This record gives sequence, C-alpha cells and structure tokens, in this order.
Amino acid sequence: MPLDQEIEFTLNGGPRRVAVNPEMSALTMLRETLGLTGTKYGCGEGECGACTVLLDGRPVNACLLFAVDCDGRELVTIEGLASDPVAGRVQQAFVEYGAVQCGFCTPGFVMQAKTLVERHLGADRNAIARGIEGNLCRCTGYRKIIDAIASVASAK
Repeated sequence: MPLDQEIEFTLNGGPRRVAVNPEMSALTMLRETLGLTGTKYGCGEGECGACTVLLDGRPVNACLLFAVDCDGRELVTIEGLASDPVAGRVQQAFVEYGAVQCGFCTPGFVMQAKTLVERHLGADRNAIARGIEGNLCRCTGYRKIIDAIASVASAK
C-alpha cells in the first residue's frame, strides 16, 4: 500500500493540510478524514451527482477525484456554502417549490444549481435541465427542482 502524501489546499475558505493515501478519493477524504458528511456517497462512479463539490469554482464529482489532485487548489463543499447568498436562495427555493423529498440528493443539486445561477442562465428551463443532467433524484420528476432553480435564476 502506498505511503500517505501530505497535501495542502483551501477548503471552504480556509487553509487545510492533510495526509492522504494517493489512491484515496476526495469524497473519502472529505467524509472519513475530515468529517464533512454533507457531500454524499451515492454511486461511486460519477453517475449520480450526490458527491458534487466545487473544485476551483467548477462542479465535479468528488468520487472521481483523487484527494491528491486537490493539492494547491480550492475545494468547496455544501458545508462551505452555509453563508453563501446564492446557495441560500437556492435552498429556500427548494423548500418553497417542494423540490426536497428525502433530501439525499439535495446537497449535490444545490452545488450544481449555485453554479448554474451564477452563470447567468436566466430562467431558461432547457439550459437548467441540461445543467443538472449529472444529478439524479429518485424521488421527484425533476419539475419542482427545475422550477426552484428557475425561480432563483430569473430573480437574479
């Protein structure tokens, strides 16, 4: 088994240093090493979006990202969006539009929706639908999720 490697990166706005196995995923590092469990383990294959985080401002699947690839970069999890105004509006819209059912997929959708809204999509429902294609929800038909994101995008 490879020896641990020390990495340094910015996590949710603050500097972090952690020793990780070179084969460890960023998802495992976040959940098991750092105790940040808001990022969910879904499929482990990059198909469901439950583990969506922002790496240098772009949404990525943490299950497909090696922890060592975070070295020198900026990583934001759902916990890091606690005081983010756009994410707050997205979360409120999810509640208002009934887009939250079991809630398991919600952190990944919020991470994705934040970037969609910030890219100035307006209320283009087709663009929103394309933008969330990598996030799966087993409870809804996506209409309420798209409605919620569109309401925030159109109010921007």
